[in-house]
Amino acid sequence: MVEFLTDPIVVTVLLTIAGVGIVMELFSSKIGIAGFIGVFALILFFYGHFQAGLAGFGTLTLFVLGILLIFLEFFLPGAVAGTLGVAALILSLFLAGENAMQIGVSIFIAIMISIIVFFLMIKTFGKKLVLFNKMVLSETARKEDGYVSNINRTDLLGKVGTALTILRPAGTIIIHNERVDVVSEGGFIEQNAKVKVIKVEGARIVVREVK
Repeated sequence: MVEFLTDPIVVTVLLTIAGVGIVMELFSSKIGIAGFIGVFALILFFYGHFQAGLAGFGTLTLFVLGILLIFLEFFLPGAVAGTLGVAALILSLFLAGENAMQIGVSIFIAIMISIIVFFLMIKTFGKKLVLFNKMVLSETARKEDGYVSNINRTDLLGKVGTALTILRPAGTIIIHNERVDVVSEGGFIEQNAKVKVIKVEGARIVVREVK
């Protein structure tokens, strides 16, 4: 059995099954049969190489560390943990292999087939990445749905108020007992000066001194 599990063709098949299983899990909302099959294929790979004396506890530790780092990628910002996890996983496969060239070819074939399956799932079957969609906000706050980034105070156009602070050019004025943050049209306006709202651009309210 050990000789069978370490055969280059069987190794390629096991790694391909593992890769395709991982890809299939990206389109599932929870761990399913594909994920278990993929993990089982990796277990068979390392079991065979461990029993053959090709993989030691250090290699198994590196493999487990890679899986944990990939898992942590879903909870940590950036792509550092995921990149290190994939690198550790691939390195553990190389360390477990008897021949670096053979294991490299097997990994390459497994990755290529997994990529093909990935694009087939999206392009041909119209599947969506359910796992990643849970981590990304897909909804948009549209104005048509009542969402606004700020209140447009067009009701203040033409109103006259008093400068509560010095405007240089930003400051605060009082209009009908309401404090309003504004900017002057051009220059410096003294405190307590009379000002008139001449323009409203979203949250930006422009005033001019009334002589």
